[in-house]
Amino acid sequence: MTIQSISISNVKELIAAINNSRTQQIMIKNTITDVPSLHLAPGQSLLGVEEGVTLQFAQGVDGVCMTTDTMLGGIRLEVSPDKRAVFNDTQQENLGTLCIEEVVAIGQVQILVKDKVKSVNIEVDGLDIVAADTRGQTDRPQAYGVAVIQGAFTLWNMQNDATVVVKASLFGLSAGRRNAPVIGSGVLVSGHGDVTGGWVNVDTLETEAIYSTGKIPAGTPNMITGGVFNACGSRIGVVNNRGPVETYGVNDMVLDNWGVVDRWTAEERLTSYGPSGIGFVNFGILQHLTVKAPIETFGQGARGFNVYAGSVAHAEFDRITTRADGAVGVQISQPIGRLVIHRGIETFGGTGDSLVKGVVTKLSAIALSVKAGGSIRELFIGESITTHGKDIAPLEIHGAITRFKIEGDITAVGGNYDSISV
Repeated sequence: MTIQSISISNVKELIAAINNSRTQQIMIKNTITDVPSLHLAPGQSLLGVEEGVTLQFAQGVDGVCMTTDTMLGGIRLEVSPDKRAVFNDTQQENLGTLCIEEVVAIGQVQILVKDKVKSVNIEVDGLDIVAADTRGQTDRPQAYGVAVIQGAFTLWNMQNDATVVVKASLFGLSAGRRNAPVIGSGVLVSGHGDVTGGWVNVDTLETEAIYSTGKIPAGTPNMITGGVFNACGSRIGVVNNRGPVETYGVNDMVLDNWGVVDRWTAEERLTSYGPSGIGFVNFGILQHLTVKAPIETFGQGARGFNVYAGSVAHAEFDRITTRADGAVGVQISQPIGRLVIHRGIETFGGTGDSLVKGVVTKLSAIALSVKAGGSIRELFIGESITTHGKDIAPLEIHGAITRFKIEGDITAVGGNYDSISV
């Protein structure tokens, strides 16, 4: 079968090609401005001929709607940051495979499985979202007393039907720039929920640099974001954060897991600058976590690593540092398996407010806290555990540690404590 291909250089030709369902490859030769919202026909591909080819959409409209077996490749798409550069048709039952390859976007890339959609496979290989603002997207995954603002990239199975399972392979995702983050979450993958509804099955989620902020007003207890967020109803084989992940605002988690992950690896620094922004927080089921570079937080109540619910079989870190009041280094509230921190834990704060499961709570910047009901089967810390705040103990053990080895000192630089809190 011959693939009908056409080269496009202006808006009129572009609209005519998309309206001709027999045209399968639409080749964009040069930048085109004032483009209306586009709805690809089934089987169509929209491709850039040369690097830097751009579709600049008209003010206030969404960009490209993908439908059954469509592809975007080698092209830059620009809409207003609060609009969607890419979205999908929700009135077709089977969307086949949607492919996004080497695409640069201003505006959200949003794939929602809802309405009539029952089947879709998502393949992403190279997607750089320069800027986006998703605060206007009022549909948000909810659990544990909070709602999650959608991501610059969002894949969400919203169907309340366990037979609807979305499959995805997601490589080369990046969002925002340092000191110019996307607004909302960076990358969000979600199913309908853990008990009822459809799942998302992702074999690999690979990210490059992610910079995000929710611009959530101070004192808001029931709203959060995440740099990379795996929400309820999402099962991922491998997560690999190849680049740094930074968040900047109130309640902006760096990495957050509510779903199921076999192996999660972060290769570069994880940094939170805002209040209550946790480096890695787990509520789901996580088999193996490896963070090869430091976790560092700067905001009040911004903890390093938390396990509030679910389970973690193995967690391994380079170093964890927090620098504000209420910012616990490591807090374990559930039984976990092996915890390794090669270069120690250090906190610099005292007691202050922090968001815990949608409730603002007073916490002290203890380096390692094992709460009642929490336990660690095996603990290894290769260097010191240190606190600097006045009256702040390095260790608090109200649960259990079965077996442990700490090779460095256990020090409260701020003084005024007599013993480990047990």
